[in-house]
Amino acid sequence: MNMKSRTLQEIKQKIASGEATVLTAEEVSDLVRNGEEPEFEEVDVVTTGTCGIMSGTAAIFHIKVGEPGSFKKANRILLNGVPGFPGPCPNEWLGSVDLIVYGTSHSIYHDDYGGGFLFQDIIKGNEVEVEVESISGDKLKTTVTMDDMGTAQMIGTRLAFKNYTAFVNPSLESVTSIFNAVNMEGPFKGLSFSGCGELNPLQNDPHMRIIKGGAKVLLSGSEGMVLGQGTRSSDEKPNLMISADMHQMDPLYVGGFKTAAGPEVFNSVAAAIPILNEDILKDTFITNKDIKLPVADIRGRHQVLGFTDYASVWENITERPVYYPEGCQNCELCLVRERCPTGAYKGNLNEEICFGCGMCDYSCPHGAFQMKRGKIKFSVDDRLVEVPMVCRQSDIIRARKLAEDLKKRVTDGSFDLGEC
Repeated sequence: MNMKSRTLQEIKQKIASGEATVLTAEEVSDLVRNGEEPEFEEVDVVTTGTCGIMSGTAAIFHIKVGEPGSFKKANRILLNGVPGFPGPCPNEWLGSVDLIVYGTSHSIYHDDYGGGFLFQDIIKGNEVEVEVESISGDKLKTTVTMDDMGTAQMIGTRLAFKNYTAFVNPSLESVTSIFNAVNMEGPFKGLSFSGCGELNPLQNDPHMRIIKGGAKVLLSGSEGMVLGQGTRSSDEKPNLMISADMHQMDPLYVGGFKTAAGPEVFNSVAAAIPILNEDILKDTFITNKDIKLPVADIRGRHQVLGFTDYASVWENITERPVYYPEGCQNCELCLVRERCPTGAYKGNLNEEICFGCGMCDYSCPHGAFQMKRGKIKFSVDDRLVEVPMVCRQSDIIRARKLAEDLKKRVTDGSFDLGEC
């Protein structure tokens, strides 16, 4: 029997006429869970999304520092104390600097501030302090905002992995790592994980039939392009290299995330999958329980101890904490304020900044924060262990919101599907 198919142009015509059916990946998975797998004729486009720690994020800026002739070229540059790398263009005597900033770079002034927090500040339109030391030792200071930057381009060298790894500490000694907001205690006292399971873009297009070099995507809300496969990409664990203009980004979808090893960066990726044939549709028929999540030793990363699945970490849990101010004991050292990875708690809970990581519920000894984080069971050496989830490094709410936003853009024609 011949496989049913359609052309991209046919899908675009349906969108233009208002007749296209666009579903998010989560909506497709809900239908599958209910035993109602959609037919090929019933779905034209599926939108996907993910949000989480993406360490391979950097940004390229062009910033005016002084008047032409004020210095020959920059030797050193700081943005809010975060080191940048001038070049590759020397910009001799132009009074401006081309530079790259890593999302994982740390401020020289503030231990908890880094590239991710800087990117969010820039996208919000906040003033940024720029310090330049020229090759002759001259020092210049100025402030800039996004409006002053002719170029502010984000590039992700490895984003949106199809599948991730969860981490535990099987040893007696605590371990410092970027994979947990605080030192991870052991043995088997907590688990951290990343990935949005059935919403993940490449989980819905595992053979990269659609989401590949040249594909249009949303990077933190801004239309961008997949440049190709990212660093460390493999057939088993593919990921993407993506670039987009930061001027069009939404600060909700990108920011800093403090870890035990210092500040990291989170951002978000959404991709649309035009359903060109039945095989592409069937690839989206996944549910969280079908997606394996390896559990590895946080000290080795590649030493897999056992397996769970994304249903265990994303189902029968709560996605955001509830704050009960009457339970707060105004501790002299507030562990929640100190540990909150995004700075969402500073005497009250800022729900817009909250990432749903669970660190507040894990840390508060007085129960002022309540959140059902869940416990994960898996076998290690034929022994069943049960480990509480202590830190989610992905945000399902932001991922869902971005997938829904892309659905709206595809439906109203404001996001063109490009060419496959």
